[in-house]
Amino acid sequence: MKESAASVNNKLWTIPNMLTYGRIVAVPMVVLCFFIEGRLSGSDFARWSALAIFIVASITDFFDGYLARIWKQGSKFGTMLDPIADKLLVAACLLVLAADGTIAGWTIWAAIIILCREILVSGLREYLAELKVSVPVTRIAKWKTTMQMIAIGFLLAGPAGDKILPYTTESGIVLLWAAALITLYTGYDYFRAGLRHVVG
Repeated sequence: MKESAASVNNKLWTIPNMLTYGRIVAVPMVVLCFFIEGRLSGSDFARWSALAIFIVASITDFFDGYLARIWKQGSKFGTMLDPIADKLLVAACLLVLAADGTIAGWTIWAAIIILCREILVSGLREYLAELKVSVPVTRIAKWKTTMQMIAIGFLLAGPAGDKILPYTTESGIVLLWAAALITLYTGYDYFRAGLRHVVG
């Protein structure tokens, strides 16, 4: 029996899904802050604004899943959209930080590792979904996401943060490398679990 249009619409506009939509909307807002920073020759206000938007968006990542569980508003659409929103936010931030020069040289490789892993795992998940195989998110994968968010937060503050807390940028770079190493491990973990189904 097909669901009515009203029922489908209600599932699309639940509060957990709206928090996920907000995280996607945050992506161009963070990019805009860096565009403004470039136009204003290193405006600290633009960086702090980008950080504030990023922190709010990161908090919604916890609450959308939590509220979906306690209010029983989970849906296949929300399950699909949530990791996409996370990856868009992380990817956009890493790209603008690279363009801005906050991450440069060898640290670019940490960003590349994170981006490549996210793309490859997304492709693997899509392939396995067609086989009706679910690969659950592990605890260490959640820690990976947390580490990425903290590292990006430090890097978004960047030079503006250095004026208040010395070595803010350097701390962000160290955390980004730590996140990249955890990302490599979790990527290997997912592929090891997924390859059994691909080869089989």
